[in-house]
Amino acid sequence: MLRSVGAVVVDGLSMFEFGIVCEVFGIDRTEDGVPNFDFRICGAAPGRPVRTKLGLDLVPSFGLDALDDVDLVAVPATTIHRGQDPAVLDALRRADERGALLLSVCSGSFLLAEAGVLDGRRATTHWMYTDKLAREYPEITVDPDVLFVDDGNVVTSAGTAAGIDACLHLVRRELGSEVANIVARRMVVPPQREGGQRQFIPQPVPPCDDDSLREVLEWATQHLTESHTVASLAARAFMSPRTFARRFTAETGTTPGRWLTTQRVLRARHLLETTELDLETVARESGFATAALLRHHFRNVVGNTPSGYRDAFCPAA
Repeated sequence: MLRSVGAVVVDGLSMFEFGIVCEVFGIDRTEDGVPNFDFRICGAAPGRPVRTKLGLDLVPSFGLDALDDVDLVAVPATTIHRGQDPAVLDALRRADERGALLLSVCSGSFLLAEAGVLDGRRATTHWMYTDKLAREYPEITVDPDVLFVDDGNVVTSAGTAAGIDACLHLVRRELGSEVANIVARRMVVPPQREGGQRQFIPQPVPPCDDDSLREVLEWATQHLTESHTVASLAARAFMSPRTFARRFTAETGTTPGRWLTTQRVLRARHLLETTELDLETVARESGFATAALLRHHFRNVVGNTPSGYRDAFCPAA
């Protein structure tokens, strides 16, 4: 169970990525039903200022020994260079050896890489640095195309906003979707932008800025059990099917059919996480005609079977 979090701060710390970790794990949201995390900001020497990229000093209250019993060690982005503090690298190794969760945000992956934590693992980082990570640490399988990678007890995220996705993914994985949704609502971010392993949706659908299309998409997500075609959706948007399909792809980056399938899979995933409905009922409630059709599309999008996903993410199961 995720109850305690230690954030590692070193010289060259990026304040935005550090702020993401603080926002998700460092704020008391017990009034909203979210467990209060024992949150510790840890540096090589407690009380000694750490210089950030903004030129500001941050003073950690805890030393690295405070990482030895936390459930999650978070490593925000920092300036990339070899020769990080050996004490910091040792602390990361100790955390990995005892089976603690480790999370890197953006270039924080390079600290985990230098510590050897990522050797033999699949990982990611900001797209600007994926080639560098793969070149300097060939023992790592670097995936440049995803928002984050979940490799068991180690989660690495791409740049900036992907760190939010990775943090919320960990909250969902360890504490359930309801808690993750509460935190996401407070942060005013979507809780479903997940994309690490293919076990999760690798490329989220971009938001739609076209008002006429947005209204149709909102209506369609509320009526997933109904049959939809390009022609029927185009009629609701008062467009010809050809114009609708063209504008839809331009706005969302995907086709209407793929978008509908993804939304139905998201609905099925939610039902698998939060209910004990049988697969036939989940299929009907999410817009798939049969459990067989649900299994087919669920595996294609999520990379796991509905039953396997439920075993992993439904607390009742």
